[in-house]
Amino acid sequence: MRASDAPGPSISRRRLLVTGGLGVGLVVAWAVWPRDYPVNLVAGRGEHVYGPYLKIAEDGRVIVAVPQVETGQGVFTALPQIVADELGADWRTIAVEPAPINPLYANRLFVEELVQGIAPSLASVADTFATRTATMITAGSTSARMYEQPMREAAAAARVRLCKVAARRWDVAWEDCEAEAGFVVHADQKLRFADLAADAVGESAPDPLPLRLGKLAGQSLPRLDTPAKLDGSVDFAADIRLPNMVYAAMRQGPIGARRYAGGDVRAAERVRGVLQLVSTRHWVAAVATTSWAAERALEALRPRFETRGELVGDANISARFKEALDGEGARLVERGDLEGAFRDATVLTAEYRVEAAAHAALEPVTATASWSDGVLSLWLPTIAPEAARQSVARSLNIDAAKIVIHPMQVGGGFGRGMSSEAAIQAGHLSRELKRPVQLFWSRAEAILQGRFRPPAHARMAGRVSGGRVAGLLAKIAAPDYGRAVANALLPNAAAARSLIGEGADGFAVAGAETPYAIDHLAVDHHPADPRLPIGYWRSGAHSYTCFFTESFIDELALGAGTEPFSFRMAMLGKQPRLARCLSTVAALGGWQGGEVGTGQGIAIHAAHGSFIAVLAEARAEGGRVKCDRLVAVADVGRMIHPDIVRQQIEGGLIFGLAAAMGCAPGFDRGLTRARRLADLNLQRLADTPEISVELLPSNEEPGGASELAVPPVGPALANALFASTGRRYRQLPIRF
Repeated sequence: MRASDAPGPSISRRRLLVTGGLGVGLVVAWAVWPRDYPVNLVAGRGEHVYGPYLKIAEDGRVIVAVPQVETGQGVFTALPQIVADELGADWRTIAVEPAPINPLYANRLFVEELVQGIAPSLASVADTFATRTATMITAGSTSARMYEQPMREAAAAARVRLCKVAARRWDVAWEDCEAEAGFVVHADQKLRFADLAADAVGESAPDPLPLRLGKLAGQSLPRLDTPAKLDGSVDFAADIRLPNMVYAAMRQGPIGARRYAGGDVRAAERVRGVLQLVSTRHWVAAVATTSWAAERALEALRPRFETRGELVGDANISARFKEALDGEGARLVERGDLEGAFRDATVLTAEYRVEAAAHAALEPVTATASWSDGVLSLWLPTIAPEAARQSVARSLNIDAAKIVIHPMQVGGGFGRGMSSEAAIQAGHLSRELKRPVQLFWSRAEAILQGRFRPPAHARMAGRVSGGRVAGLLAKIAAPDYGRAVANALLPNAAAARSLIGEGADGFAVAGAETPYAIDHLAVDHHPADPRLPIGYWRSGAHSYTCFFTESFIDELALGAGTEPFSFRMAMLGKQPRLARCLSTVAALGGWQGGEVGTGQGIAIHAAHGSFIAVLAEARAEGGRVKCDRLVAVADVGRMIHPDIVRQQIEGGLIFGLAAAMGCAPGFDRGLTRARRLADLNLQRLADTPEISVELLPSNEEPGGASELAVPPVGPALANALFASTGRRYRQLPIRF
């Protein structure tokens, strides 16, 4: 489970020169940046390395190096399935290991999409920047979209090499050989991969490579991560046990706290098992023989923190966002003549609000650190291992080459693992105590110190004519979301500043440009500062922009005197895949027209090359929302593993439902009102609606699935409640 530090970039004079030069001499700086990156997979006894993505062992095992973190989304199965399919391997012989930190594994696609939103002028070099900074990240529904091609190419090259060795032994042309079920086959002759592995590693592969779709493509094979999770043998970050290890708990004060101001040290030290209190300007930690004792010590300490000025609260967040909407915005999307379309016309308007949301992952925020002989080893639930390494290096003033990251499987996370605060704190404690330390944040601390999905407000204006939308304006107040994500992902300050730049943030309004054929459309971003720490959250800005647009489309349909399904279909003539999703969900869900009394609502969404339509049935019951049914139809292109896609759509629906009905921690005087998961109004099993998912067959390239179903649940639910109660709900989470 180790991510080595081998050829990942370190903080050096040369690197600072290069990254610092981005803003003033990008072309010159690019020319001196390293371009060749050796493969740093470690071969065990009897294993042979076939490029960055796989090893073949002499006992027949095929070991796939996966550059994405397993967070429950199935990436430790789907990506190895690509390799096994292209290679012709026996699925029973496939093993998985996390890929080490290396620019070869950079998630160029995520960085390209991020940079397109925050610095479009640099979009053409974003992939190169991502590679040269070894930006490995598991987010944005990018796993299959980013890594299918390079992993297929690696497997195809290995297959050709195996075939060449076998062909030489049989004195036949390698092109006449096939690879299937772990054998190279020609007529009635066959040889095991295991018997060819040692000789084949030195063979060359042709260009172009003979890619294929084999027998494993599109099959729902047994998940490779399931057995260890069922029998409990899988290790998460909190399961790490090291010799002489101690446990730590942490307090960091209210949001915006300036410094730790002391506490009842004597009371804390009297707690049995407490070894030491460690404090910095920003936090205090109790170190003990057990995590329970460490937490009890902090409760006895009753730490105080100094604050100055106005502390964050729901009221001042709302005031700042209203002020932002009243001010000037930056126009990020414009087509047609919106001003002309609105002139002398009846324009319908509505305002919407979405509160900040917590990640609310089941796995606690934790990190294990071991400082030994000047090397810091960290076991983390991170989704960005190189960003974590650079953050720790910068914060603790350690050479990044002296930091080893072990990326563990993640228990959910939903984007929380992009931040590295716990890693920095654990590293500080281990270095000071000179022994391994496992740090836990309590549930209350994890909620309070979250990196929240930001709040957002919208003013929508639209004109209907001829039974369709003739003009649409979306004015959205939101923080500079993309820049916040980039700061977490690109912790090297010089590189981050040069890449991020200034100006409007398209990432903050991603998804607001609807897929409908609307001739006159504009999207404005009004930057607003909630004074909250914000971070990546499953589906990002799409989670609120879809709520704004799909809720307003329903209101415009009512204004046009057209039922919501037909109103949408009339504007999807150029979106056949999305139209098919919508028509299918209406048929499967038994759409009744969306009139008051039916309790049905619909919403659609397109993102990451995929399409989805959701139908919700909901009602008010005892002063709370009751969702009885969710029906989803998705087109995600060619599916590698259909069951995993289905699991991701189902999980996304539940996650979206939680965000529509809860997840908002609420803020008052710098603190969150929510202190436990129970305070977030999350769905319990007994409250979960009946869920039906239909996956449409497609031969298009694979799209994203893990985030697709989250955004449309909120508007579908709000529209269903209007059809049930006759009242519009324009705020998430929905409250009566």
